[in-house]
Amino acid sequence: MSPESPPEARNFEGKNRSVGVEIEFAGLPPWETAELVRGCFGGTIHEISPHRLRVEETRWGDFLVELDTQYAHPDEKVLHDAPKRDTEWERQRHQMRVDFHSKTRELIGDVVTGLVPTEIVCPPVPWDELDGLDALFTALFARGAKGTDASLLYGFGLHLNPEVASLDVAHIVDRLRAYLLLAEWLREEIDIDITREVLPHANPFPKDYALKVLDPDYAPSLDDFIADYVEFNPTRNRELDLYPLLAYLRPDYPHELFSDKLVKARPTFHYRLPNAQLSQRGWGAVTEWNRWVIVERLAADQAALRERAARYVSYHTQSPLVRAFKWLSDWLRRRMAS
Repeated sequence: MSPESPPEARNFEGKNRSVGVEIEFAGLPPWETAELVRGCFGGTIHEISPHRLRVEETRWGDFLVELDTQYAHPDEKVLHDAPKRDTEWERQRHQMRVDFHSKTRELIGDVVTGLVPTEIVCPPVPWDELDGLDALFTALFARGAKGTDASLLYGFGLHLNPEVASLDVAHIVDRLRAYLLLAEWLREEIDIDITREVLPHANPFPKDYALKVLDPDYAPSLDDFIADYVEFNPTRNRELDLYPLLAYLRPDYPHELFSDKLVKARPTFHYRLPNAQLSQRGWGAVTEWNRWVIVERLAADQAALRERAARYVSYHTQSPLVRAFKWLSDWLRRRMAS
């Protein structure tokens, strides 16, 4: 399968757009996973800590491989904290604390390996080279990695981070509008796993927020757009998480999520919806990218975007009785026509 071309193939700097990819899975610990990545794309393995590794200098850059829990890794604040006083005793005491902390985190990682997922964070890949990245997913399944469909307990996902083509707020709003209009279809097309539906990591947007954004008169400034987003979405756990992009655009915005270390500022959408379907033949980053491109194509078609947004707002602002009557009328019309 080949990656579909988006309506805008270049980023805001005029370069070929790239896509960051993250995938979670079970059945393969970090060291084996890092060796698999190196086998696919070359590079050198560097151990950051026992359960966090980096595969450096591959064809696209560095891959990060780690257990997906912060408690399996040393806290950077503890590692880089300075001794309270410049004395030999205080330096030794501080080093003992660091060593104990690191060893404890390593032990936690040893215990939870196999219970928490391994995650691969890929470097940005040009959109038209995503089919090359899919060799990794084939190799993961062949080595025994388990995706979302392997167990009811595996709420694993694949995240795409498509680089934006423009930093203009109107451009971003139109992509969000298109996503809101297609979100239900995407969930059906992807067939979201029941475990992921229950877990909070990829929740839908509130209906009130969708109605606000899809209103034809909604034309906010950047700060107004951010304020609205924060008001209706005070969480990173949305199917399309905009916090990385908003933190890139306004790093000094006065809200706690903008200083959250888990929010990595970058000029991308953070699309969290897809399952990790490793056992599905032919599935990979290209499959999910091609679905995302449908969102971008609707966003680029202004006439279709306006028409569909108007229908959405009209339908969802009707009373339940009017909606029920309309549904019955449409059903009777279809029955009579068949």
